[in-house]
Amino acid sequence: MDIKALLAKMTLEEKASLCSGMDSWHTQAIERLGIPSIMVADGPHGLRKELPLENPNDPVNTLEAVCFPTGGTIACSFDRDQMRAMGKALAASCKAEGVSVLLGPAANIKRSPLCGRNFEYLSEDPYLTGELAAEYISAVESEGVGTSLKHFAANNQETRRMTVSAEIDPRTFREIYLAGFETAVKKGKPSTLMCSYNKINGTYSSENHHLLTEILRDEWGFDGLVMSDWGAVNLRPKGVQAGLDLEMPTSYGQNDAEIVKAVRSGQLDEKYVDLAAERVLRLVYDLLPSPEETAVFHREQQHQLAGELAKESLVLLKNQDNILPLNPSQSIAFIGKFAESPRYQGGGSSHINSFKVTGALQAAREICQIQYAQGYQTEADETDEALLQEAIRTAQQADVAVLFVGLPDAFESESYDRTHMSMPQCQNRLIQEVCKVQSNVVIVLHNGAPVEMPWEPSVKGILEAYLGGQAVGQAEAELLFGLANPCGRLAETIPLQLSHNPSFLNFPGEGDRVEYKEGIFVGYRYYDKKELPVRYPFGFGLSYTTFEYSNLSLDKTQMKDTDTLKVTVQVKNTGSRAGKEVVQLYTSSLPGHQKKAIRPVQELKGFQKIHLEPGEEKTVTFLLDKRSFAYYDPQLADWNVETGTYQIRVGKSSRELLLFQNVEITSSPRPADPLTMESTVGDFVEHPQVKQLLLQAFAQAEPGKTFEELSAMLSSSYVLQTPIHTLCNFDSHITLDLLRQLVEKANTLL
Repeated sequence: MDIKALLAKMTLEEKASLCSGMDSWHTQAIERLGIPSIMVADGPHGLRKELPLENPNDPVNTLEAVCFPTGGTIACSFDRDQMRAMGKALAASCKAEGVSVLLGPAANIKRSPLCGRNFEYLSEDPYLTGELAAEYISAVESEGVGTSLKHFAANNQETRRMTVSAEIDPRTFREIYLAGFETAVKKGKPSTLMCSYNKINGTYSSENHHLLTEILRDEWGFDGLVMSDWGAVNLRPKGVQAGLDLEMPTSYGQNDAEIVKAVRSGQLDEKYVDLAAERVLRLVYDLLPSPEETAVFHREQQHQLAGELAKESLVLLKNQDNILPLNPSQSIAFIGKFAESPRYQGGGSSHINSFKVTGALQAAREICQIQYAQGYQTEADETDEALLQEAIRTAQQADVAVLFVGLPDAFESESYDRTHMSMPQCQNRLIQEVCKVQSNVVIVLHNGAPVEMPWEPSVKGILEAYLGGQAVGQAEAELLFGLANPCGRLAETIPLQLSHNPSFLNFPGEGDRVEYKEGIFVGYRYYDKKELPVRYPFGFGLSYTTFEYSNLSLDKTQMKDTDTLKVTVQVKNTGSRAGKEVVQLYTSSLPGHQKKAIRPVQELKGFQKIHLEPGEEKTVTFLLDKRSFAYYDPQLADWNVETGTYQIRVGKSSRELLLFQNVEITSSPRPADPLTMESTVGDFVEHPQVKQLLLQAFAQAEPGKTFEELSAMLSSSYVLQTPIHTLCNFDSHITLDLLRQLVEKANTLL
């Protein structure tokens, strides 16, 4: 299709009409020119395709589909292959149903455990987020289905999300909240991005030229389409000029008319409308379903895949006295409504109409006899005494009690945030009462985000199931009974209590303004820097086998920041069971020389999941580039590596690093910061040529002092911290004119 020729035939009104949806889920068609429309549908962990309502009173009008583990769950797999498998399956379901663009993945950072949409988001860490999102995107796109990476950017809360302004400094924005998107764009190459509702530093994302054009397109090379989140448009002409191509859903022609009006009045150059219309047309013709192509939605096969993905993602947090795996010959009690009817997905636009659901009770009864008690209701946080007493009796009569607890639907969802990190008190009481009569208690958690665990010291086992998709019960049963070996790792830190979270004092902000005062210290970056104890650290997860790390090796110990560092480490399964290990690599900028930038203690820069049979050993290889050691320097408006010593740390989690090796890195020459009258003496003397110039100037002003005396003066900590302009207050021979001349000459040497 010759898009340019097609555009030339269109009227301004027709081009403007392409800049908004035809309805809630389709792009605009233009019959006069034979331009078709394509369909988009919600994701990201299942196909949520809306159907025509046959019964206006029917609350469910979406296609029966398969709900895979949510983003926050599958990120705990730390497995690129699992992300690709899910992406391929989602693409197949989209093709079978004529959906051209799947709205996902969601790559926003988990700033606070209270965000109501955390279950959709992948991680608190931008490196893990970007790597996994890129795999998802490339898998879906490889099948001819588009993706929409969302929500660009800084949609880290639901409270007043359509009006709040996220106040973020440039370094934090780049290192934490944009880095995952950057990786996903560059590696995954999504067809579209979806802008967020919120403002960023006072400007709506939908009108943010710096975000949508300067960063996304000019810097990152994105050549696709930017669409709005549903209703995330303020001033439509301003959005077109900023780089927002497609408004969703339809505005019933009203914003199209605003675009035309702005062009006619000279407020908007028509070239921006042409550009937006061209991007829409390219998307339509690139992703238009082929009438010859047929695809089948294999729901049963995808259900089995959903269970496999869950098995790779669930995290064993505690296994005291090796209470797990369970022995089928034991008397086992399952307690809790979630054992029979699991909470396996969150609420809002990602809610899937699952065609079937497998609970742990159903799956476990295919393994052995299980006694069951409901234990609690989910409709209200009130203890049902009859259910509680039944649960206590059931637990008392068993060898082991497995309690399935967590957050009911009403506790977390899109459109509102949590106000606390507690589970329902009726469930906490249930756990406490069962622990009084049963010493062998295992907890299985169903929750989209971390919860406080006041009962943790009293129980022997904890399996974090998060929101594991419609086959989560099958995965839980296989892990509990040892038919599979747990291999999930936490993609976020679980703090001891909410007040320890770095955003605690500034979430969700005041009115329509939220300040990200914690800066780059999000998640483990904060807890490590503060040396705070946590309930469970980032990257943590137990296994039924053991692993040994050895022979960490670097292919060089000195390098330039433009070089690539090859890191290898050997990992051996020293236990009696086959299992998978997540090998994690962190980099650390060591102290010991003057640092311009405050850095985290360490940052994740590599991970690989490997399968090992008992006694098997493998060599794991990582390649680290400049970004593995860099921070974002706002003055340079670029990524920078300071010359110095960096440490490679490899291990099992952010708090269990086992092997360490240092590498010396020399930074590429960079423009020096200009010196001014406000610069300190220390700023001058850190440049050898400038230091000599300073000494010469002082020698002329103070002919009675020796060179050694002047050098000693310049080494004084007091003098080093003194602004140059202040020196005239201490010696009448040092004039302001002399200092101004010195500054001018010094800058010519930088």
